[in-house]
Amino acid sequence: MGKPLAVVLASGGLDSCVTAAVARERFDLAMLHADYGQRTVARELTAFLAQARFFGAAKKLTVDLSFLGEIGGSSLTDTRLPVPTEAEEPVGIPSTYVPFRNSLLLAAATAWGEVLGAAAVFIGANVLDNPGYPDCRPEYFQVFQRLIEVGARPETHLTIMTPLIRLDKAGIIRLGQELGAPFHLTWSCYVDEEAACGRCSSCRLRLQGFARAGLADPIPYR
Repeated sequence: MGKPLAVVLASGGLDSCVTAAVARERFDLAMLHADYGQRTVARELTAFLAQARFFGAAKKLTVDLSFLGEIGGSSLTDTRLPVPTEAEEPVGIPSTYVPFRNSLLLAAATAWGEVLGAAAVFIGANVLDNPGYPDCRPEYFQVFQRLIEVGARPETHLTIMTPLIRLDKAGIIRLGQELGAPFHLTWSCYVDEEAACGRCSSCRLRLQGFARAGLADPIPYR
């Protein structure tokens, strides 16, 4: 008997890469990536495809959620809105929040997982790095789990797995190091696609995490 199958939401970034490394310990992987109109969509896709090859994903799928970019409301999808930097700390929900994104991602993963007969859906959300994101809270995932239970076929048994939910960035990096996650294949910058900017909130969290974990970040910065 082979391993059960899990759908892993994979952005191409650090957290979802470590999540895939956790998932492959117990599952075969079906990796799902989304184009939601983000600024670095091409670079993230490159990172996703490289990671899918590295992890030997049994299946991979890219879904089109680019209407989120047309809706706007986030600095990740609307170039008229500035991405927060160290000089522009957000108050309340950060401008990088993409309205209802995780719900749409989980819906796509659930639909695919139901068709595949998967046992789990993995998502690399964590509440410590994203304290203002309403769709990264543990209670949010508990509610979505209930939605799967009432909204899918009776024979569908998909469990939402959030292995990083209580880890800070240094803890995520240490876990990834332990599991052999390919950090060099990840991309976290919200702004640039050639060399990471080093100033956006995602780059700063990543750099701080590597520094606290005592490791060098292998991706290029300008």
